[in-house]
Amino acid sequence: MNPDLYKAMLAQTGRAAFNSKDWIFEIKWDGIRAISYVDSELRIASRNGRELKHNFPEFLELKDLTQNAVLDGEIVVMKSGKADFEALLERSRTTSLRDIGYLSHESPATYIVFDILEKDGVPLIGLPLIERKRILRESVREGQHVISSIFEEEDGKQYYDAAISRGIEGIVAKRRGSPYEPGIRSSNWLKIKKLASCDCVIFGYTSGQGSRKETLGALILGLYDNGKPVYVGKVGTGFSEDTLELLMQIVHGSQVKDSALSQVEVTEKVTWLDPILVCEVAYQSVTKDNKLRMPRFRRLRSDKAALECTFDQIRPASLHEYVSKRDFSLTPEPVGVIGKEEGTTFVVQEHRARKLHYDLRLERLGVLKSWAVPKGMPENPAEKRLAVETEDHPLAYGGFEGTIPPGEYGAGTVKVWDKGSYKLLVWNDDKIEFILNGGRLVGRYVLARFKKAGQKQWILIKARG
Repeated sequence: MNPDLYKAMLAQTGRAAFNSKDWIFEIKWDGIRAISYVDSELRIASRNGRELKHNFPEFLELKDLTQNAVLDGEIVVMKSGKADFEALLERSRTTSLRDIGYLSHESPATYIVFDILEKDGVPLIGLPLIERKRILRESVREGQHVISSIFEEEDGKQYYDAAISRGIEGIVAKRRGSPYEPGIRSSNWLKIKKLASCDCVIFGYTSGQGSRKETLGALILGLYDNGKPVYVGKVGTGFSEDTLELLMQIVHGSQVKDSALSQVEVTEKVTWLDPILVCEVAYQSVTKDNKLRMPRFRRLRSDKAALECTFDQIRPASLHEYVSKRDFSLTPEPVGVIGKEEGTTFVVQEHRARKLHYDLRLERLGVLKSWAVPKGMPENPAEKRLAVETEDHPLAYGGFEGTIPPGEYGAGTVKVWDKGSYKLLVWNDDKIEFILNGGRLVGRYVLARFKKAGQKQWILIKARG
């Protein structure tokens, strides 16, 4: 058994809970992700490869609960029926053997196992999730500190509502037939939370005032966009006294003279830091100038590297309207998830709904920007066509063909009329110019905003030359 073989499979962000017979649903625990290698020796590895078994000696019972297995799960510390991440963080950072022993009794941890990746030397990652769940149930007994994750089938909406009512941050939806994809942030797993959140790099902090004079006022946050840091705001709420004290201990000695972060919009003096610390921040929405609106500090992320915190987490957050209009237990349309990479694909779909029309979709910032074109795509420069801007669609919609059932939004038959790639020439608030290279459509096209007709009305033409 190679203890360095597996990297954790990661979940993309889902915008709303849904029901589906093709998915199962589990609690999203506020803990530390850990893959355990149970053999003659025991290794418990965090996402960044750190050995955890010394900090959590209670998990030595794993050797009595299973043999020759690789398990994936989440470590949590429960207090008053809820996961207490601050207590867990304290345990993970403790180095004194005496303190580790004391905390293992005062704040015992639980390892919630939700997947099995290998058994008796045989890799299982290629098997469907539901089959791995069966093998997990047969291969691992529960103990005092090790339990198996309970999952719900089909009814994700009710399960999500129940989780939120208990103060749990959300759920994870997993496709029943999906393989385990090591190191991949896959659309086969979706994390669905009450609030949006993102993992940000801490570039510095402002001085505290009043009762926080001895600590800090706010953290200066940034994300990486194509390797370059971008300022996304500051967060000054959500800290407990223990967290503030811990932060000041961590940042001591990490100050730097200058920061690569530009356009920081604060009036207070900033103490700049070596940008290696990561924290999770909840927020209500993203402003037009790409700042986090109403951010709230949630926790430090010692298991995540700074360069993993990319701008893609917040940039295309525009699928809420798409998801809110659809019941995915009824419509065959793909679930709305945001793509990670930016490509240059386009698709035109024939949509026989109440009235026949064509939908033009251009890939942009992880989604398909979309327009309904009632009279179809213009194929010569003499034609001008009305194009009505509609909600952003997920990238997976570009390959969708099928029948949306009666009573659902957009009921009717959808099929791909043309597809290919495009070269972007101009994209601003009033004009989008691009060159299509498809099976039917080839040439330069222009979308111009039709301001007199309304905010979502555009004129689509095929340009000369």
